[in-house]
Amino acid sequence: MNNINPIYYGVEGLKELNTFIQNNKPSKIVLLVDENTHELCYPKLITDIQADTEIEILEIESGENNKNLYICINLWEALTELKIDRKALLINVGGGVLTDMGGFIASCYKRGINFINVPTTLLAMVDASIGGKTGVDLGSHKNQIGNFVLPKMVLVDVGFLNTLPYEQLLSGFAEILKHGLIADKKYWQKIIELDKIETEHLEELIKISIEIKKNVVSNDFTETGLRKILNFGHTIGHAVESFFLEKNAPILHGEGVAMGMIVESYISMKKSLLSYCEYEEIKSYISLLFPKLNLKKEYFNDIFIFMQNDKKNINNEIKFVLLEKIGKAVYDISVDKELIEEAIYLYIDNE
Repeated sequence: MNNINPIYYGVEGLKELNTFIQNNKPSKIVLLVDENTHELCYPKLITDIQADTEIEILEIESGENNKNLYICINLWEALTELKIDRKALLINVGGGVLTDMGGFIASCYKRGINFINVPTTLLAMVDASIGGKTGVDLGSHKNQIGNFVLPKMVLVDVGFLNTLPYEQLLSGFAEILKHGLIADKKYWQKIIELDKIETEHLEELIKISIEIKKNVVSNDFTETGLRKILNFGHTIGHAVESFFLEKNAPILHGEGVAMGMIVESYISMKKSLLSYCEYEEIKSYISLLFPKLNLKKEYFNDIFIFMQNDKKNINNEIKFVLLEKIGKAVYDISVDKELIEEAIYLYIDNE
C-alpha cells in the first residue's frame, strides 16, 4: 500500500506548510497562480506563509486550452531564468488545470523539485489535487502527457470556494456525485438530500470524498486495477470535453462528467448490471442539476474517435467503468460502438 500525500485543512494546513518550510529550508519558493487565484487567493496565502527565503510568482492564463506543453516550456524557461534549483519549492495555487500542470512541471524540472498543491476549486479539492496524477493535454486529447508523482502535501481551505461562481462549484460537485456512485450508497443518499450547493454545506462532503479517493488510490497508485473506478463518467466525459475543446467551445470538466455518468449508467443498465430503477434515479438527479450539453447526432463519430484514445483502453477495445449498483463500480468492461451510440443518442433525444 502506498502512502498518499498528507492532506491538511484550514489553519492546520498553514501550520504544516510553515513547518515544512522551516524544516526543509527551500532555496526559493515559487507560487504558480492564474489571473483569478493571483487576485483572489494569493493575498490571503502570502500573508500566512512564514519564510525567510525569496518568494517568486509565476502566472498563467486560466482555462483548459492553456494546459499544454507550450505553457510548460514557457514555465520551465521562467524557472531557469529565475535560477530555481533543485532545493526550491513550487506551490500550485488553483484549480485542476493548474494543479495537474504544476505537478507535471515540478516533476520534470531538473528531474524533480518539491511541490505542494493548494486547490482553490471544488473540483481540485476532491479530485485533481489528490492522488498524484499530473499531466497536460496533447492538442485536444485530455491528459495524454503526464506521470504519477505525489506532492509533499495538499492544503484544503474551504474558504477559497467563496471566490467561485456557481458553475464552478457545480462542476466540482460532479466528482462528489461520482464518489457516491462508485463507492458508497449512503454517501450518495446524503449528497442528493442536500438543499443547496453552497460552501457551508460542502465541507463535510469534501472530507468524505477525499477519504474515498485516498482509500482507492492507496490500494492502486498507478491505476493498474481498482483506481480505474475513479474514471466512472470520464470515458464519455473526457471525449466530449475534447470534442468541444477542439471546436474552441470548451465546457467545464464537471459538465462532461455529468453527461458521462448519465450515459454510462444507461450502458450499465443495458449490460444487465445496474437496475432500471437506479438508472432512473441517477439520470433524474443529475439532469436536474446539469443542463443538457448542446450535442447533435452527427457529432458522434468525432466523439468516438476521442474515446478510442482513452488511456484505459486495452488492445484497441474501449474499456468502461460501469455500475453494478449505486455504490459499487466495475472496471475494464468492453462496450461496442453500437451501444455507445445508442446511449449517446438517448441522451441527446431525452427531454
